[in-house]
Amino acid sequence: MSQPPNQPPQPPQGGFGPPPEPGPGQDGGQPPAQPPQPPSRPPQTPPPAQPGYGYPQQPGPYGQPQQPGPYGQPQQPGPYGAPQQPGPYGQPGPYGQPQQGYGYPGQPPTYPGQPGPGGPGGGGGPFKGKTAAIVGGAVAVAVLAVVGIVTLTGGDDEKDPVAAPSKAPSASGAAPSAPDNPGDGKGDRNGEKEDLNAGRQEGEAKVLWYKEAPDAPGRGADAPGMWVTDTTAVKAAYRSVLAWDIESGKPSWDEVELDGPVCAASKQAVDGKVVIAHKNGNTDKSKCNQLMQLDLATGETGWTNTLDEGALFDSTLQLDVVIAGETVVAGRDMSGVAFRLSDGKELYTKKKYGQSCFPGAWAGEDDHLVMVSSCAATKPAEHDEVSVLDPATGKVKSTLAVAKGWRVEKVYSMDPLVIYSTNKDKDAWNISRVENGKITTQVESEVSFSPQCGWSIMSRALRGCVGAVADDSTLYLPTEAKSGSNEVVATSLATGKKKWSVQAPEGRSMLPLKMEDGKLLAYVEASYSKGGEIVSIPTSGGKPTTLLKLPEGTAAIERGFYSRAVDYVDGRFYISTTRLNGKDDAAEKLMLAYAK
Repeated sequence: MSQPPNQPPQPPQGGFGPPPEPGPGQDGGQPPAQPPQPPSRPPQTPPPAQPGYGYPQQPGPYGQPQQPGPYGQPQQPGPYGAPQQPGPYGQPGPYGQPQQGYGYPGQPPTYPGQPGPGGPGGGGGPFKGKTAAIVGGAVAVAVLAVVGIVTLTGGDDEKDPVAAPSKAPSASGAAPSAPDNPGDGKGDRNGEKEDLNAGRQEGEAKVLWYKEAPDAPGRGADAPGMWVTDTTAVKAAYRSVLAWDIESGKPSWDEVELDGPVCAASKQAVDGKVVIAHKNGNTDKSKCNQLMQLDLATGETGWTNTLDEGALFDSTLQLDVVIAGETVVAGRDMSGVAFRLSDGKELYTKKKYGQSCFPGAWAGEDDHLVMVSSCAATKPAEHDEVSVLDPATGKVKSTLAVAKGWRVEKVYSMDPLVIYSTNKDKDAWNISRVENGKITTQVESEVSFSPQCGWSIMSRALRGCVGAVADDSTLYLPTEAKSGSNEVVATSLATGKKKWSVQAPEGRSMLPLKMEDGKLLAYVEASYSKGGEIVSIPTSGGKPTTLLKLPEGTAAIERGFYSRAVDYVDGRFYISTTRLNGKDDAAEKLMLAYAK
């Protein structure tokens, strides 16, 4: 195999704008690792695959792999990879060009963005990988969950499910109590209550409360963010932010009404504060440029800010909001502006640098901040860059230059940093660990992974995939359920190889949720005849232990959330929608809470 080039990609020739700025290692950061070139000879014959895990591997991009590795899975249709906004003078925007075949709304909603089975790969590319056959037209942008398309779970095409009693409770079962159901999320719906605990069997969790969504326009509306404190559950939906007591489901504070639809929200809360973005109006031309700090304990609004449009061809049509440390970043189409979380003071702006590199996607968690930029769009040196920043100053700590043809879609983990990338031309995907601007490990697998990364047409959010979890040494991902049960696979982040796998029970699918007390927590999805479960799995593998068994009587509601966020906090399970479809034929589900 040929070795990586000694020289960085050459600056693009011609075009508009000022001469290129200093290289990718600007702001005092380290220069990126150079994107390697395809191998000069055909891939060698891969070693025999482990039974049931890992297709034959082929040499990959990002540096020559020392051992064969997995990288391309076919994709299924999904509503995620819509074209980005046009860039300067009609060129595609800096964060990826519009891709023919990306899934638009209206594509089959099942497992949008999941890779399917794939055969042995062809030539080189960045990462280890193999060629994947694209299924139905949802190209590499929305592959696995890493890349992030979320599975539209259930779907609201069917009528709103009504909780039906499963079986009569046993004589020893506690008397069911009717959970609060306030309809539009603003209070009791004419005092009506629907007893979702009727027929609850012994050993099943009870429904604490169930909320229906506010009315949304026929074109649908976003409902991002779900935050749970020790007393309050908070949810943004359309033009409202709502909060309920975690036990009773009664409103914790008055509804916060927004001047325009909510369009982005920080996934993370710091010191009980989140930042929400909403539009400056309610028309198709309204911009997602209004920032608001919110106190989850009181519902009080802190600072507010109006984000400008940035430089020529930049835009706030879509926005990404992330928090890292004491900094909140609002990511526009081609730049990002950082503010101090406590008072909203502007700290710095990250914009065009180097070889026409434009920041287009962001991820933040704890004290970690990641910026993904698209460089030299439409030029021979076109590539993505992944930069780790100091949240307080914006200074670049390290940068990885991704080989041409690969697009960074999702960040599965921030610490350690694990990225998911796709290659449209090769119909391939890759999962890699990044350390100090270099790829150190690539996941080797022949199975199709299927995290759920949310519904969006043009979302650039790198985080938020349900089902992608990592600790210091291991990455945990769900496989695609082609028939019967799926599996949760543990992969070593030191070797990229499978450590163990655990099968989901009774023909259902299981999604990793988080690490807690040294164990992996996972959500077993509801089926038509059974409610879901929260289980714990030892990090060494082994049979899952049930922590919370959700009732059969609400399985239809649980299964029917249209795009979803889930969490398990202090023994309670919460599930909510992240997208309202705006249909008028039935009330939409917003949020559901369970406990023992």
